Amino acid sequence: MTVPVPAALDPLNTAVLTITCPDRGGIVAAVSQFLHNHGANILHSDQHSTDPAGGTFFMRMEFHLAGLDLARDQFERAFATVVASPFGMEWRVSYTTQPKRMALLVSRYDHCFLDLLWRKRRGELNIEIPLIISNHDDLRRDAEMFGIPFHVVPVTKDTKAEAEAEQVRLMHEAGADFAVLARYMQILSGDFLRAFGRPVINIHHSFLPAFVGANPYRAAFNRGVKLIGATSHYVTEELDAGPIIAQDVIPVTHRETPDSLMRIGRDVERQVLARAVKAHVDDRVLVYGNKTVVF
Repeated sequence: MTVPVPAALDPLNTAVLTITCPDRGGIVAAVSQFLHNHGANILHSDQHSTDPAGGTFFMRMEFHLAGLDLARDQFERAFATVVASPFGMEWRVSYTTQPKRMALLVSRYDHCFLDLLWRKRRGELNIEIPLIISNHDDLRRDAEMFGIPFHVVPVTKDTKAEAEAEQVRLMHEAGADFAVLARYMQILSGDFLRAFGRPVINIHHSFLPAFVGANPYRAAFNRGVKLIGATSHYVTEELDAGPIIAQDVIPVTHRETPDSLMRIGRDVERQVLARAVKAHVDDRVLVYGNKTVVF
């Protein structure tokens, strides 16, 4: 017999409010009082200011919806009028019952790709994956094992614009809220990013800019590196220079070979990408300029 979870304890009956605004006194009090007045029970609250005297204020507040006395659209309109407008806030509310829809782009490397699929299957990521796009057919069987539509869109120098337009069409048609490049080995153009109009998350080794080219692990081995790292960031038109979400490093020694360095690097890549995707999905990342606050 399955015992129902009381609404007040149901982890799916929650919402997350994120706020960015000029810092001034009274912000936390105003938000908390508004939620209290309308029956929302605050579970977690995080805030950060770049400078209490004229800086930017960031907040993430997670709350239960069981006691809410307004419908969601009424709640959001009331918040906009009573709190957001007077404080000049950029804000958003997301609901756990509405998982974000992630488009997954991949080429031939499977380590990050399979890791995200397994984490989704195990319930570690509250997402839906409506489609996978690749410029090669190599990973089709893996996608089919997870029951996810797999689209091959070949990309050449002469067809790049048409290929990107087709990729954007497929993602919009699938209702993707964001995209993840799970070692998708193509550089996205500014036209692609503007047409898609939603966040795109990338992962790459942290040897850049020291070791560029097709075989960075061989170059790193020849230089005798002592750390292997990875960086996950939002994609911008400036190559590999978007706002950073997550990073990590693993110490290595002189005993490693180029192959073992590559295995270590792929392991840290998949962990860092998964951490970045989860932070994005859980609304823990607030972007300002070319930086992020990650709660």
